Amino acid sequence: MSSTHDKPTLLLVDDDPTFCRVLSRALEKRDFEVYTATDLAGGLELAGDHNPEYAIIDLRIGHESGLELVKGLKAMNTDLRMVMLTGYASIATAVEAIKLGATHYLTKPASADEIIHALERHAGDPAVPVAENPLSVKRLEWEHLQKVLMENHGNISAAARALGMHRRTLQRKLQKKPTRT
Repeated sequence: MSSTHDKPTLLLVDDDPTFCRVLSRALEKRDFEVYTATDLAGGLELAGDHNPEYAIIDLRIGHESGLELVKGLKAMNTDLRMVMLTGYASIATAVEAIKLGATHYLTKPASADEIIHALERHAGDPAVPVAENPLSVKRLEWEHLQKVLMENHGNISAAARALGMHRRTLQRKLQKKPTRT
């Protein structure tokens, strides 16, 4: 039996404690030593204390952005392999996550095996199929809202002004999960 020092270390940061507990158990069964946090500050503290080899970070951590955590963790350890995991996927956030240092970007629900596979990938896959159909109008709207929000550094009021809409309307649209296509 190997000691815990032989296990790869992994930081899991998600604001849903139940999700953290379930995914943590699944990863521990796959021989990872897992440290969990439910906020950005806790994630940074655990990373400083344990210097993990891997990280799984939710895009939305309460009212905070997991993108900030990706940036902070990459500054602490340039070799850290990170997967951004989200139920609110958009092209804009996927691009930013990769630019900031994430290794991969997955949408929820994702299995522990899919996450591990993403953490272990070292190169892109040119065989990924190109979509046959264009995105739906609703999905295009979601993508545009996300892009404008990113351009305004997550400031909803500034994004709403840039979009020419009321702040509450934008908030309401952002709270809805995007359509898949």
